[in-house]
Amino acid sequence: MEKGYLAIVLHAHLPYVRHPEYVDSLEENWFYEAITDTYIPLLSILEEVLEDGVDFRLTLSITPTLASMLLDPFLQSRYLNRLERLIELAEKEIKRTRSQPEFNALALMYHERFLQVRNAFCNRYDRNLVQAFKRLQELGKVEIIASAATHGYLPLLSVNASSVRAQIRVGIEHYEQVFGRKPKGFWLPECGYYPGVDELLKEHGIRYTILETHGITRAEPRPKYGVYAPVYCPSGVAAFGRDPESSKQVWSSTEGYPGDYDYREFYRDIAYDLDLEYVKPYIHRDGIRLDTGFKYYRVTGKNDHKEVYVPEWAERKAELHAANFVFNREKQTEYLASVMDRKPIIVAPYDAELFGHWWFEGPNWLDYLIRKIAYEQKTIRLTTLSEYLEEYPANQVSTPSTSSWGYNGFHETWLNGGNDWIYRHLHQGALSMERLATNHPRAKGLMMRALKQAARELLLAQASDWAFMGNWSTMEEYAIRRTKTHLLRLSRLKREIEGRMIDENRLSKLESQNNIFPQIDYRSFC
Repeated sequence: MEKGYLAIVLHAHLPYVRHPEYVDSLEENWFYEAITDTYIPLLSILEEVLEDGVDFRLTLSITPTLASMLLDPFLQSRYLNRLERLIELAEKEIKRTRSQPEFNALALMYHERFLQVRNAFCNRYDRNLVQAFKRLQELGKVEIIASAATHGYLPLLSVNASSVRAQIRVGIEHYEQVFGRKPKGFWLPECGYYPGVDELLKEHGIRYTILETHGITRAEPRPKYGVYAPVYCPSGVAAFGRDPESSKQVWSSTEGYPGDYDYREFYRDIAYDLDLEYVKPYIHRDGIRLDTGFKYYRVTGKNDHKEVYVPEWAERKAELHAANFVFNREKQTEYLASVMDRKPIIVAPYDAELFGHWWFEGPNWLDYLIRKIAYEQKTIRLTTLSEYLEEYPANQVSTPSTSSWGYNGFHETWLNGGNDWIYRHLHQGALSMERLATNHPRAKGLMMRALKQAARELLLAQASDWAFMGNWSTMEEYAIRRTKTHLLRLSRLKREIEGRMIDENRLSKLESQNNIFPQIDYRSFC
């Protein structure tokens, strides 16, 4: 009999980067890379574990923006075109590296990898990765939880209560449309909590959410079990806290597993090493160098010198690190069980894209982890958060602290001197949308289409991603453009709606470009 539980929570999210107005979009590559590096490898690992009869549980959030892009035929087609070009590049790389055995072996590895990804995407999943994840949920192995419509950072949007309500309502309605059931849990974007947001989750039947460590440890009154058991917010929604020990072992840039010298180096790609004319057909059409995914070096050390990547060494490290993680969780659980009157739960949430994209060996590590927990120990068992609540329905009532998992634990990442200009415009936009929704409660035809598009533009402007990117010079220009573009579109739609002079041609173009949430109810902003 196990002494405690481990809940692995993967947060799968990307901003809405669909750009049919461009022949070649730099930002869409974030999406294509995530499919190749994370989502398909993750599905493959989980399905192999399932086929081998290994019992496991995993919690996964798939945000509405990501799900919408995964289900979009336009982006599916573009992704396949990108994959075909990478297979072509792999064939060229095999020829180019013939006289370099260590590189040639890696070129062959990537060629086989891309062929397998294409086969999985086209044949096994019929281009529908969401359906594949949905199947794992229906089998009871993965619990998929909901999230806000466009990953808006709710504590800073709460100046307008309608914005938070709309983000939550539209996100949950989208979940129900896609997965055919009501969600049990809800991922607060960036783990951004403020007292009272749980009341809005309760309105939609949400049972639990996940907070950063100090959101629980600084709760009032102080929780008896810290982050190793949930607390009930005054609303009755359960709040689980992130375990700092398990997080540090995977996340930390200095102590975490991904920094091991035998793992693949993320930042060294042939797009930057080889002659421009050679790689030009496989990067941006304007000659902008972007990652191809062909990375031939390992981390090696903390300097610029890099040695050739050896997959066998990395594979061994993934198994060793999985064993180390399990050992540490066993010891942690044994201690916690000795001082608690219930089985502890260790909650370990991570960005899903860490596994495979940033940490190439991450999916293999997860594979070893699941198998070792199932067969090589008896102290811990994998569980979902809703299963834990079923076993322990009685919990302490406490009000969590305002918190996030961003830098320094509060709002600094999304509100600082570089991005603070955004919020007065977002708040004004929300007021405008409130008035539009309130003044036109029963719109039909063209008027209703314009109101729905106005709601989409505001939600897209509210995405936390733009404020986050404002902290990085390489993405700042795009983030500013996205914020301003959506708000300007909202402003123009407002004028056209109030003046009853809607430009249908222009509206049709906007609907085609930003076609997320086709069934949105604009009155969510009332």
